[in-house]
Amino acid sequence: MSRPSLSKRAERIPASPIRKLVPYALQAKQRGTHVFHLNIGQPDLPTIPSGLEALRDYQPRVIGYGLSQGDQALTAALINYYGRLGHHLEPHHVVTTTGGSEAISFAMMAIGDSDDEFIIPEPFYTNYNGFAITSGVRLVPITTYPEDGYRCPTVEQFEEKITPRTRAIIVNSPGNPTGAVYTREEMERVAGLAQKHNLYVISDEVYREFTFDGLTSIGILEVEGMDERAIVIDSISKRYSACGARIGCVISRNNPLMEAVLRYAQARLCPPALGQVVAAAAYSDETDYIEESRLEYQRRRDVVFTRIQEIEGVVCQKPQGAFYALVKIPVDDVERFAEWMLTDFSVDGYTVMIAPGPGFYATPGLGTQEIRIAYVLNCEELEHAMDALVAGIEAYNLRSTQM
Repeated sequence: MSRPSLSKRAERIPASPIRKLVPYALQAKQRGTHVFHLNIGQPDLPTIPSGLEALRDYQPRVIGYGLSQGDQALTAALINYYGRLGHHLEPHHVVTTTGGSEAISFAMMAIGDSDDEFIIPEPFYTNYNGFAITSGVRLVPITTYPEDGYRCPTVEQFEEKITPRTRAIIVNSPGNPTGAVYTREEMERVAGLAQKHNLYVISDEVYREFTFDGLTSIGILEVEGMDERAIVIDSISKRYSACGARIGCVISRNNPLMEAVLRYAQARLCPPALGQVVAAAAYSDETDYIEESRLEYQRRRDVVFTRIQEIEGVVCQKPQGAFYALVKIPVDDVERFAEWMLTDFSVDGYTVMIAPGPGFYATPGLGTQEIRIAYVLNCEELEHAMDALVAGIEAYNLRSTQM
């Protein structure tokens, strides 16, 4: 007897390239191998203390429904935070979401109909693929390359992709997985295209403060003439090391757009109450927490980048921000290599789990020699992890020549 079929959407949505190797990692741990997780952007830094303190002090008799747009205390904290960045916002410019993931989905659904197109430089955060499929829209990639540090595409490259179905350009700076930080000229390039072709810009700015070597990230709200076109995606997950709180937001000064986003928010009732308690305290915190985190990630970046240079044939520009390096390594197939590192290799009792590059592309066949390294471990652990990665690449290639 045949079973009922699934939706085409369910069949198309991809497995997470970041998580799909988990069974192999679990088996390695059962064999007694220590696995260093460089595959997922889960910071090991302590969650911001003021957020945890607010959570401890939160003692309601009932955890009830909140406002669909987010609790007023969090909205006020967000407005003050953006005010410190130089951006004036009103409460109706902000809708709190269940993580940055829901924020991106709400934005896509608010401005895109079925099969509308969103232009995006690739490689990009892998879950954009899933968000696009569930939203019914289509990502149109423009390929960038490790040799030039995954820089923003040119005007000509963007305009080659613009069609009557194009609704928006998506940018992410500082970037996941590339670590690239767009310059003001690059952000103005994107904004100029949006103005010329009547498009939105969805700007994912969750790593805003994590820039290195004196660089500063330029947000889309800093570009003139974008009030009706700019959509900012934000989240507390990485900035405050609070991934599990699941609090993000959509920000725009386009009132009809935000009214539509609010209707989507009403359909799912409200964002998590406990996470909002943490977020309100975090956004109100004016200690050195973020700056100390940034300096720590820069130290970790330096460890990873220095060790990467030991690999003959590697291609990697020095990451400028976030806490990722996307690295082109000299192996025949990174999917096979990543699995082999967990099933067949260890050095001194440890190995590494990395995220294979193909999952960060929309174009089939790309990323087959690239891996994403998330430097979310302390420097000592990163040294051991890079020992294993460097030795693993050498052993894998030696094995390949002997087969």
